[in-house]
Amino acid sequence: MVIKKEIEIGGRTFSLETGKFAKQADGSVMVRYGDTMVLAAVVASKEAVEGQDFFPLQVEYREKTAAAGKIPGGFFKREGRPNEKEILSARLIDRPIRPMFPEGFKNETQVILTVFSSDQENDADILGALGASAALMISDIPFDGPIAEVRVGRSDGQFIINPTFTQLAASDIDVTVAGTSTSIVMVEGEAKEISEQTMLEALRFAHDNIKKLCEIQIELQKECARSKREIPVNKLKVQLFDAVSKIARGKIREITNKVLMKEERSKANEEIMVSTIETLKSGIASIKLELEDIDHALFHESPAAFVDSKKQLISEILHDIEYEEMRKMILEDGKRLDGRGVKDIRNITCEIGLLPRTHGSALFTRGETQSLTTATLGTKMDEQILDGLLPESTKRFMLHYNFPPFSTGEVGRLGSTGRREIGHGNLAERSLKNLLPAESEFPYTIRVVSDILESNGSSSMATVCAGTLSLLDAGVPMKKPVAGIAMGLIKEGDKIAVLSDILGNEDHLGDMDFKVAGTKDGITGLQMDIKIQGISFEIFEKALLQAKEGRFHILNIMDQTINEPRKELSKFAPRLTTLKIPVDLIGSVIGPGGKVIRQIVKDTGAEINIEDDGTVVIASVSADGAEKAYGIIQRLIEAPEVGKAYKGKVTRVMDFGAFVEFLPGKEGLVHISHLDINRVNKVTDVVNVGDEVDVKLIKIDEEGRNNLSRKALMPGYDAEAEAQKEKERRESRPPRRDGDRNGGGHRGGGGRRPHRD
Repeated sequence: MVIKKEIEIGGRTFSLETGKFAKQADGSVMVRYGDTMVLAAVVASKEAVEGQDFFPLQVEYREKTAAAGKIPGGFFKREGRPNEKEILSARLIDRPIRPMFPEGFKNETQVILTVFSSDQENDADILGALGASAALMISDIPFDGPIAEVRVGRSDGQFIINPTFTQLAASDIDVTVAGTSTSIVMVEGEAKEISEQTMLEALRFAHDNIKKLCEIQIELQKECARSKREIPVNKLKVQLFDAVSKIARGKIREITNKVLMKEERSKANEEIMVSTIETLKSGIASIKLELEDIDHALFHESPAAFVDSKKQLISEILHDIEYEEMRKMILEDGKRLDGRGVKDIRNITCEIGLLPRTHGSALFTRGETQSLTTATLGTKMDEQILDGLLPESTKRFMLHYNFPPFSTGEVGRLGSTGRREIGHGNLAERSLKNLLPAESEFPYTIRVVSDILESNGSSSMATVCAGTLSLLDAGVPMKKPVAGIAMGLIKEGDKIAVLSDILGNEDHLGDMDFKVAGTKDGITGLQMDIKIQGISFEIFEKALLQAKEGRFHILNIMDQTINEPRKELSKFAPRLTTLKIPVDLIGSVIGPGGKVIRQIVKDTGAEINIEDDGTVVIASVSADGAEKAYGIIQRLIEAPEVGKAYKGKVTRVMDFGAFVEFLPGKEGLVHISHLDINRVNKVTDVVNVGDEVDVKLIKIDEEGRNNLSRKALMPGYDAEAEAQKEKERRESRPPRRDGDRNGGGHRGGGGRRPHRD
């Protein structure tokens, strides 16, 4: 049975349709908005994954190029590995639905979103999130939804729900918000220095529309009328919890209240795990347990072996106890794992200019989190080409984030860039990009690379800080410095604590990871993920204002290291020279088949880019190379000027004079009478092909031919006397007969010259 629900959002119809597509999936929904269509299909395995301590959820978002009437580029002509846009979209869908799965559900679950139609105006990522939620709602998979996702823009002070790409280009906000009918569960986006109050207004505006989208999912679920699977309770975990708690809780409480470094705390937890297992082995036989048949036999045959077989379960119980103790300490005592109060920020140090051959570099260290970041300046040729469903475009600012395994003291496999690295890099890039100078002011392509050398909380916000420092060190004229901070949340009933500058454990054991970046004048980027099912606007506002305090504190420390861009670029950075040429002369600079411009590049070592509007950008590490290329281009577009002196090269020698190329592609004749102040009997007595000569343009005749003179620049030349002689010669010439067009010869300067180039 086909069921379809529709609602109008932002002047366009949102529709959800099920029962027609992918009917063998546990749940499938086709979402349509405008002419953009996304199919969401969800499947979960029938059995839980044994020994799994996390929820195995996989979210994949894929764009079919046929959706936009395109054929993939490359040799294979088919879609390959997901591009950056697809990965970021998958993360936007994964993050709001993950906390909606009930605790204890460990069945492998896969959510696949496929874009089958794109109208080039409505982004499909928010459709994917809505489709994922709707497909899970109508399936038998346990899911405490629904959730919905919308995008908010703002133009001329008015909020826009789900702005088109065109509207978004003119917007000062680009924020994606996901939520339930009662609260917000995820936020991510960028802004052009907006206030905290404006951000709250944007979230409320988003939530009003989220509630409507949640309602139609509930209606769809009711009509599908499908019951959910039951989640089996782990009875053994419940039975063992008290025994493990009696053994380990005191020790966990003790180390929780100690101020320890990350490695020290990890080692202490390992020791508690070992001692707990050993204690259980010696006393497990006395504990009454209701066991399944397979465990019952092992328990009675070898209690020690039974305990060894349950190490993963015991580890989960110890984790739960640590979770309880840490949260209790923060909520009741206002004390955190490293001894700080809830608003305190760890010690921060900043250094710049560490790496001698980079264009800019910075080391930002906050507690046990450290980013070594470089800034590199490139040319137009270094811009990144973006190709996907939308028309091909480029971007001139890139930020790349690397998270090597040694940053957490672990051994790991180095492979391709992970989704987390792409997501963190994108957040930092969006936080910085609106503060960079316009291309017309600073025509460089800019790449920032953050390598995380240590990690214990909020490495993405450390990247924002280090990115700002490295850009200033590179001499990039940023409008203002940007800093970022990560906020956390502990919530138990009515008790809440908002934490500034969270540790890794506070992220792991807490309820929220809320990152806010901005200047002293407003927010430029933010991202919020939660592990509980939504937070109130009051909590959100408290976190935003507390983040503002922390951001100002960090900016003040950064200002003490560098508070404005360096006046000079690195000597290793390319120098860019810009000039404007007439559009009709672009062809002269490029030459037939690019011959002229290739020769300039070869002769000068400079890189040259010419825009359609006649803007020419010359890039060269060598100042001499840039100056030489600039000079050549200026000469190529220069119009001959009567009375001006030029240095030229003899290209042809005739009996009556020599042709000289005095500007690129422009020749003129030096008549034999103008070769020297003395009489010349033979042209080759004075010049030969290939000679460089100084000449002066003395006349451009009616046919556009250039008359040059060498002797006009020689010492002893008398311009007045020469003018008088020329007058006398003209007057002494016999009248030309009609049939004598080509007569007269060239001796003595009489007669008409033959046509020349």
